[in-house]
Amino acid sequence: MNDITPPVPPESPADPSPGPGGGPPEQAPGGSSSADRLEPSPPTSEPQPLPPSDEAAIDVRDLTHRFGNHIAVDRVSFQVTPRSLHGFVGPNGAGKTTVLKLICTLLKPQTGSVHVHGKDVDRQTKDVRRQIGFMPDHFSMYRQMTVTEYLDFFAAAYGLNTADRHRVIGDVLALTDMDGRRDSLISGLSRGMQQRVGLARVLVNDPDLLLLDEPASGLDPRARIELMEILRALRQMGKTIFISSHILSELAELCDSVTIIDRGHIRYSGAMRDLLEQNSDAAVYRLSVPEEQPGLEERLLALEEVVSAERIEESLEFRISCSPGAESDNRLLAAVLGLEIPIESFQKELRHLNEAFMDLTEQGVR
Repeated sequence: MNDITPPVPPESPADPSPGPGGGPPEQAPGGSSSADRLEPSPPTSEPQPLPPSDEAAIDVRDLTHRFGNHIAVDRVSFQVTPRSLHGFVGPNGAGKTTVLKLICTLLKPQTGSVHVHGKDVDRQTKDVRRQIGFMPDHFSMYRQMTVTEYLDFFAAAYGLNTADRHRVIGDVLALTDMDGRRDSLISGLSRGMQQRVGLARVLVNDPDLLLLDEPASGLDPRARIELMEILRALRQMGKTIFISSHILSELAELCDSVTIIDRGHIRYSGAMRDLLEQNSDAAVYRLSVPEEQPGLEERLLALEEVVSAERIEESLEFRISCSPGAESDNRLLAAVLGLEIPIESFQKELRHLNEAFMDLTEQGVR
């Protein structure tokens, strides 16, 4: 148990550690970054004024942070709504880890401000730490402890008495489905089980905000799916979850909002659906019918509102494009209903988060 340093409890001063491995995070090899050499591409849309900071779970405004001559984040602003599942994505070296460390008080803001539930992370550090639970991408564990001993250690660091620790440990083990392994040594647990214990650890102080950096990294498909279900349950309990991940398909299903960062700049921050609906000049819909409808593709193409229509392989689904605009969308639906065919579903087709990510970020090594 002497191979790692215990985490900073909420009463301790912030650890201004520059990053994993002792070097500046988000920096390219050789001490420079393409963020220093290239002019950033402009954001996709004009930034909208942010609501008051006390209305947000996370409020980041005009945040800039440097490591020497390297600009890790540059005038970053975004908000996270309370009780939301908010994705935070970007290429390697984009500034994600730096922003996470600034939010969770491990780095002090150089310029700009960060508020968590209305509390300034710089001036109200202790209060912020009592409201957050941070699970980094790579974290060491006391491998010769049992699961219960490990959680009891952290609960004690947060000042819980013996009775409260016993109750809380039972609750978080039940939530993470690890109650049956409470007496197991951590060294004998699989990667997925250790991730569950790590998540249980960040819950012992009952935080309002969870900050998770690549929580599904290294997990098999079943373990990832089960972890996502746990996160959905936590959201239903009223937690705000800010999750950084490279598994974009899962974030698209899990999160209701997302922030995309690239080269230290915010490229998009807002509702996930709004991002995925930014498809093209034509609105695209998917029509599904319960049974074969001879000549349906031709009938759809004959509609005035339809730009194009095609059957999706050999299925009973059709992809229909119409001119953009709410009026055109409504007219399309009315026209399809006017064909008097049985309809199983009719919905707007969303692009994949992978496509949006590639559109908003730049090529090249950071």
